[in-house]
Amino acid sequence: MDWNLLASQLFGDEHGIAREGDFLHGTVVFDGEPLAVIGTTAHAPIGVQLALRQARAVLDAMTHQPGRPILLLIDTQGQQLRRRDELLGINRAMAHLGMCIDLARRRGHRVIGLVYDQALSGGFITSGLIADACHALPEAEIRVMRLPAMARVTKLPEPLLARLSESNPVFAPGVDNYIAMGGVRRLWRGDLAQALREALADASPRDRRAEDGAMRGGRRMAAAVVQRVLDAG
Repeated sequence: MDWNLLASQLFGDEHGIAREGDFLHGTVVFDGEPLAVIGTTAHAPIGVQLALRQARAVLDAMTHQPGRPILLLIDTQGQQLRRRDELLGINRAMAHLGMCIDLARRRGHRVIGLVYDQALSGGFITSGLIADACHALPEAEIRVMRLPAMARVTKLPEPLLARLSESNPVFAPGVDNYIAMGGVRRLWRGDLAQALREALADASPRDRRAEDGAMRGGRRMAAAVVQRVLDAG
């Protein structure tokens, strides 16, 4: 979905969200209360500059609007694959973005992620997957690693991974599989404003992903392992 159409459905035509290149930002009024919007568009590759701009927007929200809810609009092809960004430390810039989002949650900001188009690789890991909860539109495309890349990393044959992906969501891309694993809390259908309203009401700094994954059958062991570690500590 086009970001402007999405914003209009959520906040009305005079939403006040601005686009600067691939960067989206602004403050909207939702149900009579201000809400900060930070995001990306046009399948943005997340390089050092874009990661730091998003991080700066999160820090500004914490500094100037303590406690204000934050909506992350996600449309990214992942990290910028460019030598310049690697030399400038793209890994550290993206880690900084993730830590800023985590700090906002710890300081009482409700942070909601929404994948409205595409979410790939590190650009998704350091944004929507760190929010209190990540949601998605039904037509969104989500994956962290393609099967050929996964085969190179795991040293497992790609045909084997393809077979595993048919029954195990951990190996498979797609919104439905991320819902099964708990990475995506809900799909937003129909009244998007009502879906946002419910997401804000349900937001909690307690991470429920492993529990959701166990309940939905997509990650059967994660919650149990986490609990064993907590009990041992």
